[in-house]
Amino acid sequence: ILRVLGFRFFFYSLEAGEPPHVHVAHGGKSAKYWLDPVELANSDGFRAHELNRVRELVIEHRDAFRRQWDEHHRR
Repeated sequence: ILRVLGFRFFFYSLEAGEPPHVHVAHGGKSAKYWLDPVELANSDGFRAHELNRVRELVIEHRDAFRRQWDEHHRR
């Protein structure tokens, strides 16, 4: 749904039963952030400073992610 600064943000289609969230990947590392409120759900490989940057990006794009989540999971 978004690529910025080398980070790829995306959803999985079969996760409509979970609260709204976004996945992020970069260079073999991955993480998942809840959107309401923005909070780290899990991470694999990211260092703390990278997670801080990703969190800032999630906050910056949260409204768009939430709209896209709702549209994607309404199908």
